Amino acid sequence: MNQNVQGLMGFLREHPPFDQMEPPHVRRLIERMRLRFFEEGQDIASPGDGPAGSWYLIRQGAVEGRRPGPGAAGEPSPGSGTDDSFVLGPADAFPAAALLGGRPTRTRYRALQDTFCLQMDRPDFIEALERSEPFRAFVLRGAGSLLGRLHQLTRQEAATVQGEGYVFDQALASIMARDPVACAPDLPLSQAVRRMHERRVGSIVVTDERRRPVGIFTLRDLRREVAGAAIRLDAPIETVMTRDPVCLPPDATAFDAILLMTRHRIGHLCVAQAGALAGVVSERDLFALQRIGIVHLARAMRQAESAEALGALRADLSRAVAGMLAHGVDALQVLRLIAQMNDHATHRVIELVLRDLGDPGVPFSWLAFGSEGRREQTLLTDQDNGMLFQAASDAEARDRREALRPLAEAINQELDRCGLPLCRGNVMAGNPALRLSAREWERWFADIIRRPTPEHILQAVICFDLRLLWGEDNGFEALSRFLLDQVADCPQFQRMLAETALRNQPPSGGLFEVAGGAWRAGASGFDLKTQALTPFVDAARVLALSNGIADTSTTDRLRALAERGVLNARDVDAYVESYRYLQLLRLRQHQAQIHAGEPASNQILPGALNALDRRILREALRQAADLQKLLRYSYQL
Repeated sequence: MNQNVQGLMGFLREHPPFDQMEPPHVRRLIERMRLRFFEEGQDIASPGDGPAGSWYLIRQGAVEGRRPGPGAAGEPSPGSGTDDSFVLGPADAFPAAALLGGRPTRTRYRALQDTFCLQMDRPDFIEALERSEPFRAFVLRGAGSLLGRLHQLTRQEAATVQGEGYVFDQALASIMARDPVACAPDLPLSQAVRRMHERRVGSIVVTDERRRPVGIFTLRDLRREVAGAAIRLDAPIETVMTRDPVCLPPDATAFDAILLMTRHRIGHLCVAQAGALAGVVSERDLFALQRIGIVHLARAMRQAESAEALGALRADLSRAVAGMLAHGVDALQVLRLIAQMNDHATHRVIELVLRDLGDPGVPFSWLAFGSEGRREQTLLTDQDNGMLFQAASDAEARDRREALRPLAEAINQELDRCGLPLCRGNVMAGNPALRLSAREWERWFADIIRRPTPEHILQAVICFDLRLLWGEDNGFEALSRFLLDQVADCPQFQRMLAETALRNQPPSGGLFEVAGGAWRAGASGFDLKTQALTPFVDAARVLALSNGIADTSTTDRLRALAERGVLNARDVDAYVESYRYLQLLRLRQHQAQIHAGEPASNQILPGALNALDRRILREALRQAADLQKLLRYSYQL
């Protein structure tokens, strides 16, 4: 059929990767294409056609791709025996892998409705690969090749909200003090302080004979010594320094420094090259890069005098997140920083409540569960927590649980006041069922694993992602090992946990249905958290616990599974990239909603997304479905 060249040029330029290609290359593609019509139900390409000879780009309509499952004709794929199907829409193309391999396609492509496709013969397709780098990258790497362009758009969107002023990806080598004040361990304190005063700096690094940092002394340390009223100015500085200072290499970024400073509650860190001191970075250096100082924000949280003050500081966190997105900070790093800031808020709330109510006389640990336990929190989050303590008997455990009750309830209420809402499922330390001695926690975990009822499985989904957030160990490490041993020893529990992980599935109908050329997933869209992110989280949890992996982060679990050979390393790369993209999409949506004065929501309308997002979203959801198929195959579900 004759084609309208200008019309097709406009169509292609609206979709990736064609919007990144040089116009002459796009025009040459069009010149080598012919428009084909396929009526509803007609096969376009199938395994029985022999080696693939043409590349198809959908101009209008919808195409179903269906790969036979085990037991059917064609190459088997892991799963339950049903066919693996997906739906392609305008600007989608097929079958690239078969063309590159010079083999028959393993997928049957059929028109779901009357469909127009642009068809290009294999020699012209190969020529296009050689001519255009964006086209070649997309064909070889799929949606992953588009992430760079997506991050550019994300920066632009976030910058309109936040404005300029954040440089999180700047290397420490460009901002550190290159001639840091340093001294030997035996230098008297008075002389060390004099050097700091003369150089007008807030720290002095103590180094050994090889110039390796062995300690650091700051003005904060000096105030501590003076307040202690036991200061000796003639004492060697090694007696008052902070030992084993935190170090980073010169090529680490400002964001790496921010994370470490907020985690360790410090204002200075050393920059070391091959172990030797190369420079020092202070929070003041980082303030020069930021409009909202994240290190300053963390310090302000630790010094806040009320839950209301903490709530106001957490509101500043939203602007900080916008700034990080504006400068392309990795979405998973942003989640970790949000979790870290929430950790600081929780630490301060516990300190304030202890100050007001007094010491209960029972040493305890504060546990984080769920997304907080995985350090994967967004700004839209609630509380999931518990308490751990030691007790010699059940009677003592009852007494200690009751002694901790006022404290636990007050902490939950104060966290709610500072912007971390109460858990609607009552997964909180104020619930006596989650305020247990180490021995009771072991019995509770063992009961869940040995009697995997639906209620127990629901508890496991939340509480088996656990982390020590505040307090001494109190048996936490032993409890974590006990949990892994119990899960590894109970295949029935693993299987039921896998069944639960398969309940939250990506949108059906091949991820999306296509009607009239517009993407849709139901009239109200779909839930990005439960239908896109949760499949990755739940599958990673099942496989990690079953293989004795102690990591709680979803991506850390996936990578550990690859290291142990449980998952294919290349597949894990795709899973991690997909999970990262979905979290980025979620953060972007929350930021846009907050900026517009709307409540943050996980409900997403694919039709409202741009073509780039839709393409990557579909691929990310396909990866979620693939991971679930692998889980189904592993447990024969």
